[in-house]
Amino acid sequence: MDNKEMTQILDQVASGKMSAEQAAEEIRKGEAVMPFADLDLDRKERTGAPETIYCPGKTSKQIAEIAVKLSETSENIMATRATPENFEVVKKLMPDSEYYDDARIILVRKNIEPDTDGRIAVITAGTADIPVAEEAALTSEILGNTVDRIYDVGVAGIHRLFGRLDVIQNADVVIVIAGMEGALASVVGGLVKAPVIAVPTSIGYGANLQGLSALLSMLNSCANGVGVVNIDNGYGAACLASKINHMGSGRE
Repeated sequence: MDNKEMTQILDQVASGKMSAEQAAEEIRKGEAVMPFADLDLDRKERTGAPETIYCPGKTSKQIAEIAVKLSETSENIMATRATPENFEVVKKLMPDSEYYDDARIILVRKNIEPDTDGRIAVITAGTADIPVAEEAALTSEILGNTVDRIYDVGVAGIHRLFGRLDVIQNADVVIVIAGMEGALASVVGGLVKAPVIAVPTSIGYGANLQGLSALLSMLNSCANGVGVVNIDNGYGAACLASKINHMGSGRE
């Protein structure tokens, strides 16, 4: 239900043409109540991104049944942090579903076309960061963005980054994904006008503390315009990047 429909319902209640009970019933049409889930069907209208299935903690059967229910009203259904075993069950109920191994995403694709001229650059420090990067990149594409992938350009070989600087500086939003000490976000933040969304990853040796060291480094960045999301949260970074990208780059 969009704002216009909600306003119409409230106007009818105010004018006495609709009771509060009838209005509540209309509003509840934006939900789909299941025995194990209460699906938010209006989330895309409110926030710009539809409800996504987070797979850990759910059974494969629950994931599949949620996907079927979402398909009644959603163009694209996405399940994150999915396993191949999850996918096998989903595919039985939804044969047109696809599994993206690197991103760990199940996708039932109906329509994925860019609906903005802006570009999002997704950058990783290392190859080991690619699973988080692919979650961010694929999510960004599903949300209607054009994505440039730039992988394995970390500070240990910083010349690799400079070789792709033209693409990075042409982006309207930049997502930087790095483990170890997380230094790449600060380097990129000092080179671009666009907002930088930093994603710390749990990649690294013992003192990386499963991403905590990278998280703290990114939070303490001296580069301006760098924001930080949670450890390994490629999905969250993509949702934020998409909102910024759809608002306009604001670049000179």
